[in-house]
Parts: sequence; C-alpha cells; structure tokens
Amino acid sequence: MISHSNRMFAVFAGVIGFAVLTGCGSLPARYVRQAEPGVTLTSLTESPEALQGKTVILGGVVVDHQQDGHTLWLHLKNRPLDKEYRPHRPTVNEGSEGGYYWVVVSNAATLPPKWNHWARVTVVGRPTGQKVTPSSSGPIREPVLSLVFMRGWTMAQAQQGSMREESAGANDLLSVPEGLHAE
Repeated sequence: MISHSNRMFAVFAGVIGFAVLTGCGSLPARYVRQAEPGVTLTSLTESPEALQGKTVILGGVVVDHQQDGHTLWLHLKNRPLDKEYRPHRPTVNEGSEGGYYWVVVSNAATLPPKWNHWARVTVVGRPTGQKVTPSSSGPIREPVLSLVFMRGWTMAQAQQGSMREESAGANDLLSVPEGLHAE
C-alpha cells in the first residue's frame, strides 16, 4: 500500500514535471521546427512575397489594437529575439528593425483575459500581406501576420521582481493558470 506521504510526493513530482515541460521553453518546439530560420522584420518587409504563407517568428511590444467584430488587430513595435526566442529592446531603435508590424487574431476570445497587460510578446505567424499605416512622413507599408501562436510576458508586482507568462495559439489555447508562472 502506498503511504500518504509517498502519494503526495508523486503528485508534487508530477506537477513539477508538467511545469518544467510546459513552462521552461519560450516556444513549443513544433513552432520552432515549422518556422523559416533567420527571418527578421527587415527581410519580411523587403521580400513579403517570398515569405507569404510560411511560418515566421518575431518579437514585439503591443502598441495599439483595433477590434473588428471577433477579429483583433494588434499593432506591434518590433523587438529582436534572443536565441531562446525572447524579445528584448534593440541596441539601435532606428531603421527597418525598429519598425512595426500587425498581427491578426481571428478570434479575440482565444487570447487570455489579461493579454493587454503583456509587456512583450513572441509571435508565431504567417505573413498574409501588408497594411498601409498613415504617418506624418507619408503612408508606411507594414507586414501583417495571421496568428498561429503567441507567448506574452507581463511584469508581476514590482516587489517580487518576477515575470508572468501566458500563451495563446490559434489552434490550441494555452493559458498558464494563476500561480503556476514559470518566470
């Protein structure tokens, strides 16, 4: 017969194992395998036809959003990704890598409830075209991605110095429950 303490240890080990498998990697491996290697905002902007319909991974910060029925348009400021696909502030905030792009979420209800508190995101998407955005220097063409998967991080309470992590995918919604955040 299994003792109560052994059973509790087995449950605890299972929960820790699940958290390690689901929370430690910044992106699920299947999306990394599907993605075109080395794609940047510059390459996406300069050769959108070459990447049309392929899977790409970009980092960013949500600067604006527009709701159109169930569809949500997210306007993102580009952030370069590190080797673990985590977005960071660029060393130089000018040029094409300092630009913007759009992410179309076909059903906004698939995003976790606190998505608008994300400080930074990693986006897995498929280029679908470009959107013309007005600016003081004239219209700007910005790439549009159809959302496949998105991982977002929010700053937790400043005193704790920790991060919270949530994810949303077009096909499978994964939202890390409150209290099980990996960072």
